[in-house]
Amino acid sequence: MSPQGRPARVGAALLTVVLSPALACCSRPTPVPFASDIGAVPRHVVQEGGTLRWAVDAVPATLNAYQVDATAETARVTGAVLPALFTLDERGRPRPNHDYLRGVELRTGGPRQVVVYRLDPRARWTSGRRISAEDFAAQWRALSGMHSGYRPARNDGYQQIRKVEQGESPQEVEVTFDRPYADWRSLFTPLYPRSVTASPRAFNGESRDHLEETAGPFRVREIDRTGDRRAVTLARNGRWWGKPAKLDRLVLVQVERDRRVAALRRNEVDLAELEPVTATAAAPATSARPARSAPGDPGPGAWPARSAPGDPGPGATGGSVAAGRVDPVAGAAALPGVTVRRSTGAASTQLTLNGQAGPLADERVRRAVARAIDRRAIADSVLRPLRLPVRTLDNHLFLPHQDGYQDNSAVLGGHSREHAMALLNASGWRTAPAGTRQTRAPAAGPPRRGVPDGRPRHTPHSGRVAGGDAPAESGLRHPVTVVEPAAVRTKQGRPLTLRLLLPDGASLLGGVADQIARMLSRVGVRTEITQVASDEFVPLHLATGAFDLALFSWPGTAYPATDARSIYAKPLPAADGSLVIEQNYARVGTDEIDQLFEHAVTELDAKEARGLAVRTDARIWAAAHSVPLYQRPELVAVRGTVANAGAFGLVTPRYQDIGFRAADEERAARGKGS
Repeated sequence: MSPQGRPARVGAALLTVVLSPALACCSRPTPVPFASDIGAVPRHVVQEGGTLRWAVDAVPATLNAYQVDATAETARVTGAVLPALFTLDERGRPRPNHDYLRGVELRTGGPRQVVVYRLDPRARWTSGRRISAEDFAAQWRALSGMHSGYRPARNDGYQQIRKVEQGESPQEVEVTFDRPYADWRSLFTPLYPRSVTASPRAFNGESRDHLEETAGPFRVREIDRTGDRRAVTLARNGRWWGKPAKLDRLVLVQVERDRRVAALRRNEVDLAELEPVTATAAAPATSARPARSAPGDPGPGAWPARSAPGDPGPGATGGSVAAGRVDPVAGAAALPGVTVRRSTGAASTQLTLNGQAGPLADERVRRAVARAIDRRAIADSVLRPLRLPVRTLDNHLFLPHQDGYQDNSAVLGGHSREHAMALLNASGWRTAPAGTRQTRAPAAGPPRRGVPDGRPRHTPHSGRVAGGDAPAESGLRHPVTVVEPAAVRTKQGRPLTLRLLLPDGASLLGGVADQIARMLSRVGVRTEITQVASDEFVPLHLATGAFDLALFSWPGTAYPATDARSIYAKPLPAADGSLVIEQNYARVGTDEIDQLFEHAVTELDAKEARGLAVRTDARIWAAAHSVPLYQRPELVAVRGTVANAGAFGLVTPRYQDIGFRAADEERAARGKGS
């Protein structure tokens, strides 16, 4: 969902460890097929100069990555203009960024943990001031939660810090934690200058539109949020001490997804992520039909980029939603001089099961739904047409390329129509006699409230969830597609009906929704499929519990012990009677899962950390919280001359190396058929 990004944990040693450039160069990651596809070439074959135009979903509303409404576009800007102490390789492993660090030392052994950052003495902000401990300390105070004037979206990790101070030299920064914190590498990336973090006014307001001090290969030159050509222009930073940016300018241009092929054809952009539209799903069952829609129903729109807060992202393919639409991937590939780069992206498409109320409050029904779904068939329909490896996603915390990934789905059990029907029978949902199936869809109306006696409270989480508390009721209406089983199950005279929710404009997800509904119909479940406006998806539906099933994608992370905890944490009642769910839209959790996350975030030993991850994921499968389906595809159209950019997967872009291939190199590549 934007709605952006998460996972392999690199455990730290229990004794002092020094991460130096020499050590890093001796442990290069092994290339992983389809982990990324960026047209990688050495810097010397990238020409100097030029402007690369990169299509994005929107000009970012804020340049502060730690605010609630930060998006993927925010991350694009900050990645190019601000320090990142650690970057991710194609397996999602954090690596020290030697543009900023000469080394990192982790000291453990007592009750406290100390991290010593040794900064490159050349590292300076564009103002000419050295990057120093003062910048680290100001960011810690702003994000720690100790000062109520600051409004960060989250404070995970920073609240574990006891103090930040200068070390033995001005280039050393010592960060002392109250207790071990396994995900310490996630902190101070991006690092803001103290001019942004030293006061609530600058942090909450000024940093949304201006970054006067930056320290990356690029700097922010101009932001246009209102003109005909909405864009963010980044220019080469003349004060950058590292290898200079190859490009003169990098322009992030706002282009709706359904207009990107046309923009490529008119030579208005050079790089654009695409939403594939295929028709691999079988035709909808004859009993499936759209219900009468209310006036003013929103039509399909541009899909939000994988970015911040719960970005649903592209999902799967085909089905009735895709009917009659032109596939932008095929359209882009047919353009002269354009290549479609593809990877298994940094996100997991999954089905969330709302276990708070209704039929899914019964764990047996949730298990039945999970086992009725043929995850392999869905993954095949999505990935095979895109020429990507066909495999199901069998872990809630890690993506397949990451260290720590393990298939724990056997805890719940595989696809089995027979077992699904037995579970439904055991829960009291019986098949009605032949000829009693419903044929009329109820009118689309206001979503049901998530809690009978109170409204759930939604706690925003930076980079993971968009929006805040939603109203208890909404008059918004959306078209509904109903898939009827041949014989619907009933209980106390009530049919077994589940509302399946997905964001509009997601033609890939629409095909998957069709498949899921047909699979559920085979075990007697009636499904109502509803697409809602993407900007309403989280605040008005997921956060309020107005759904039974929800289809969307979570970003991947290198730090699941920290980043994934809020998705699976047990909801807790608040003093006012509301329910604090954080990002656990399933409303399903256990004390054991919470304890495992708590243990994992303090575990520095890599082997022990992997063992905890296995146990945690197994318990999430056992609770039937959600059903992972597949690793979301990432498809990016680029001009053939673009180098070192495309489908990044988990890899952190190296912005100073992005550019255009020199003419000789381009001709040589064409001669080899690339």
